[in-house]
Amino acid sequence: MTSMGVDFTPSAEKMPVLFVGHGSPLNAIEDNEFSRAWEEAGKALPRPKAILCVSAHWESAGAKTTAMEKPRTIHDFGGFPTELYQQQYPAPGSPDLARLIQEIVPTPVDLDMEWGLDHGTWSVLKHLFPRADVPVVQLSLDRAKTPAQHYELGQALKPLRHRGVLIVGSGNMVHNLRLICWDDRPAPDWAEAFDETLRQLIVAGDHQSIIDYPHLGRNAALSIPTNEHFLPLLYILGLKDDGEEPRFFTDKLTMCSLSMRSVRFG
Repeated sequence: MTSMGVDFTPSAEKMPVLFVGHGSPLNAIEDNEFSRAWEEAGKALPRPKAILCVSAHWESAGAKTTAMEKPRTIHDFGGFPTELYQQQYPAPGSPDLARLIQEIVPTPVDLDMEWGLDHGTWSVLKHLFPRADVPVVQLSLDRAKTPAQHYELGQALKPLRHRGVLIVGSGNMVHNLRLICWDDRPAPDWAEAFDETLRQLIVAGDHQSIIDYPHLGRNAALSIPTNEHFLPLLYILGLKDDGEEPRFFTDKLTMCSLSMRSVRFG
């Protein structure tokens, strides 16, 4: 399957945007509350012409976008069951969308022919769009950009919402792998508190406080020891239009230090 013939002409219709807390790669193959919620979220979405995913798992020197016709499925993890490594998500790519991204954003974006779809993308899309029949492009996280610049790049992508493109950010609002637990004990107070702080700030539309997350104190420092899982949220907040209310789903902490909180606008 290829993406030939996709028409990205602007229209009055506007696609929603999503941030998905993706958590463990095992969510790709498990039947659990998260995978089922993603399936329901997918059923509630209008069918897009293409999907642009900003995943926590592709960091690069300079911004890049996948531009191949057939992106590979990347198994970028270790120590999991064989079944997980056998998973494929054979969605087509979209060189046309990659070039369109280059045209509309004010920062240089290189066309990448090597990367593919990492698990931050396919483990979620496998449930949102299980037929893998919608073209998918990934946009990397440029390591040199500040949180404010990532947010601004999200804002620059807004025209794609009127071109039939569903934009998905995939990461986790709370993500501290050093402090995860392997049983079902309650999440620590700092994780619960920061997840709730973010919920309140998102509801209030206070994006500046979210961009300036280091100023949110100890809970933020524990929740975001490194920010690659947090940055995709900034893209989705930048894409939000005035008047769009957040709709949260999978709003739960798991493994002590992972927030599965997801949010849809539009």
